[in-house]
Amino acid sequence: MTVTSRTLRLGTRRSALALAQAGLIADALRGKGHEVSLVEVVTEGDRSSAALTQLGGTGVFVTALRRQLAEGAIDIAVHSLKDLPTAPAEGLAIAAVPLREDPRDALVSRDRTQLNQLSEGATVGTGSPRRAAQLRALGLGLEIVAIRGNVDTRLRRVADGDLDAVVVAAAGLSRLGRLGEAAELLDPGQLLPAPGQGALAVECRADDESLVDGVRRALDDASTRAAVTAERALLSALEAGCTAPVGALADVAAGDNGEDEIYLRGTVTAVDGSRAVRLSITGPVADGDRLGRQLAADLLDAGAAELIGESP
Repeated sequence: MTVTSRTLRLGTRRSALALAQAGLIADALRGKGHEVSLVEVVTEGDRSSAALTQLGGTGVFVTALRRQLAEGAIDIAVHSLKDLPTAPAEGLAIAAVPLREDPRDALVSRDRTQLNQLSEGATVGTGSPRRAAQLRALGLGLEIVAIRGNVDTRLRRVADGDLDAVVVAAAGLSRLGRLGEAAELLDPGQLLPAPGQGALAVECRADDESLVDGVRRALDDASTRAAVTAERALLSALEAGCTAPVGALADVAAGDNGEDEIYLRGTVTAVDGSRAVRLSITGPVADGDRLGRQLAADLLDAGAAELIGESP
């Protein structure tokens, strides 16, 4: 059966951001002539108010969608790539990694105060151990507050005066049409994003070959896939989960010889911000997996293993 002969059931979480992301993918597929219907799936991460570190990390948002996909209840699942475990799921394939949104972190603050202008002791909310560790490492004397909830809930805590600021993904704000509420987009030199941040993964059953091929041709962006391959290879080789204080960002650009190259930066930060290891590597765009693993080895040689061991 070809992809054009059926309505594709696209599974998504029910949050506003997940629905916005699924809508982008659905619209792109419809633009290629496919019929698409959205199927909302509730995950354990949505049901629980516990911290993500207690639930086993952001992978809790993925499990239910993957189960529905494997069981044939949906044909396509859309994930935030930074939430996706690096280990492959048996019987499933990442058919496409579409063009990436801005991978940077964004600061939303009262009075649009920028990060380096926040007063000592200012409260900054984040649900990410990576962001918390890197914020502490800046030495600004900020009080980092652990928070949960969707983007609207987090931003409301600033508007209501409960927090002075929150740090969230710029991509999420952009996809919700709220990027204008950011006081600033944080330079990766300050906060290096999570591996895969800003990118989406479109997953299908591996044996549905016509669908996998159709989705790849419709949606896949080669440069984005190369970049996130390098970032996720680094995370995998560090044997660190998505709640570990690991940052990675790969840029794809033409090198001195005119050929595309990957410039990959990686960092591991102590939970209390007292220590950090930050390194980079450059190489051919086709070698993303190797570059990620090599940079991970370099980070480990420089002491990153001890810092990962301290993570929650």
